Amino acid sequence: MTLSRRTLLSSAVAVPALGLLPAAARAASPPGDVVGKITVGYQGWFACRGDSSPIDGWWHWNNDWSRPPAPPTSSIVAWPDVRDYARTYQTAFAALGDGRPATLFSNYDRQTVDVHFQWMRDNNIDTAALQRFNPTGGEGPIRDAVTAHVRGAAEAAGRKFYIMYDVTNWTAMQSEIKTDWLTKMSAYTSSSAYARQNGKPVVCIWGFGFNDPGRPFSPDACQDVVNWFKARGCYVIGGVPTHWRLEIEDSRQGFGGVYRSFDMLSPWMVGRIGTPADTDRFHTNVNSPDQAECNARGIDYQPCVLPGDVGSRQRLHGDFMWRQFYNMVRLGAQGIYISMFDEFNEGNQICKTAETQADVPVGSGYLALDEDGTRCSADYYMRLTGDGGRMLKGQIALTAVRPTQPWVGAPPDPGADLAAGRATTQSSQTQNYGSGNVVDGDPNSYWESANNAFPQWVQVDLGASAALRRAVLTLPPNPAWGRRTQTLAVQGSTDGQSFGTLVGSAGYVFDPATGNSATITLPGTPVRYLRLSFSGNTGWPAAQLSGLRLHA
Repeated sequence: MTLSRRTLLSSAVAVPALGLLPAAARAASPPGDVVGKITVGYQGWFACRGDSSPIDGWWHWNNDWSRPPAPPTSSIVAWPDVRDYARTYQTAFAALGDGRPATLFSNYDRQTVDVHFQWMRDNNIDTAALQRFNPTGGEGPIRDAVTAHVRGAAEAAGRKFYIMYDVTNWTAMQSEIKTDWLTKMSAYTSSSAYARQNGKPVVCIWGFGFNDPGRPFSPDACQDVVNWFKARGCYVIGGVPTHWRLEIEDSRQGFGGVYRSFDMLSPWMVGRIGTPADTDRFHTNVNSPDQAECNARGIDYQPCVLPGDVGSRQRLHGDFMWRQFYNMVRLGAQGIYISMFDEFNEGNQICKTAETQADVPVGSGYLALDEDGTRCSADYYMRLTGDGGRMLKGQIALTAVRPTQPWVGAPPDPGADLAAGRATTQSSQTQNYGSGNVVDGDPNSYWESANNAFPQWVQVDLGASAALRRAVLTLPPNPAWGRRTQTLAVQGSTDGQSFGTLVGSAGYVFDPATGNSATITLPGTPVRYLRLSFSGNTGWPAAQLSGLRLHA
């Protein structure tokens, strides 16, 4: 498959600022639907078999669209939270960690797009740039249908949208992009939801000048397209290489005039940064001189902000993304482009995403938003984007400290049992006395390890880290369970691999006369996995446990 902008990589080297050429400066454009606003890239490119789409396949969910997605053929690297969709479609993945079926959404289904734009409204996201790849091939009909869905959803939600042409692998782009605009897309500018800037309908062209085989167009051909759209009264945004200004690395030579003919420049950043230090370095060496040249030439500047790839553990529960917001706002950028709203193929999506391992398919290998031990609600990165927009607009003060809390639910109820119904594992078991019995709420069912084989352990996965303060251990209340002392230690882990000691080994008395239970005080260290390691039992030559309740 030809390299696309979704996977293009480039090194983040420090480069000197290029001396600006004399040019007549003009003030930056006034606020409009892209200047002073947050724009999200909207793929809208997912479909499922059974959704009645012209493709009738797993479009962008699987490498082989004819087959339902499952490891290892699935083309996504993160799992969506689908609880808000009225209709989803069954995949070949195993069930989710909590037993729910593993289903996915389709953008051909109108209600999916409605939900997405309602999320944008609820999180103060202003504008969506609808990606439009070569519409003349087999994907054309479904892309046309999704465009119609976007118009209706944007109008209903009070959001703006515009067409963002991606020229990747579009062989006859120079002529066909004009035909597509005249015969299909220009009609959408009559919508009250179509974005306008400086009184003009907005169009973005992504991909001119990139140094890869997917976009081999000459500077003259690209300049012709820019001029053509501007002659038709459009405000034209250029989705350009990161190093457009110096025409190095991801940029081909000879495109300087094309880049500087756009009304707004939006350089690509995915794959260029992965840490807060990276974004600081780019702020100094790339974004600042970019902004200076755009200011001098009267070009609006719309840098890219990304949440980071979940699977690569880049997000730092929002700190990576917030550092970018802070840098771009203090830079004085005219707008901000978020990559992307729904890019599950790269893991850079901000829309609702699986919170914990209870929300992803078992055995899939996907990480959830709590991958670094901090629980994040499914909508967290949309809320974070909304706060970034408020900072851009001056509605909150410029701050390097992220104001958005990862989890919006109330603090855990101290009386709530965080272990109830959670996944368990054990070192061994006797007959059918498995570890799931310790969290099933039945006081008479129990786990029993292999006999005469200490040490033994049982553990529970809470699904997300929690600062535990109390563990209550029980045996069945039947008096036939005579008084006994079990010796055990309590261990904890954030990743299920490396365990540390929370409470050292000690003897705990279980007596039917007093409820056959023991309570252990815990230090409040945040852990996701809690393990009880048994080394002795005076009443039976095995570890035994009927109930394990964990409280914050």
